[in-house]
Amino acid sequence: MKLVLTIAGALMVLLGGVWILQGINILPGSFMTGQTQWAVYGCVLALAGIGVIVWARRRPAA
Repeated sequence: MKLVLTIAGALMVLLGGVWILQGINILPGSFMTGQTQWAVYGCVLALAGIGVIVWARRRPAA
C-alpha cells in the first residue's frame, strides 16, 4: 500500500506541474494554456501529492 500511495502522490505532483506550466503559458497546446486558474489548480494538486507522499512514507509497514 505504501508503494501505491507513493506512486499516486508522484503522479499528482507531475500532473500538477504540467497544469502549472500550462496555466502560466510555458507549456502550450491545450485549452488550459494561459489560464491562470489552472496554475492555481496545479499548485493545489502538487501540494496534495506531496502530502500523500509524506503521509505514505510515515505509515508503518503493514
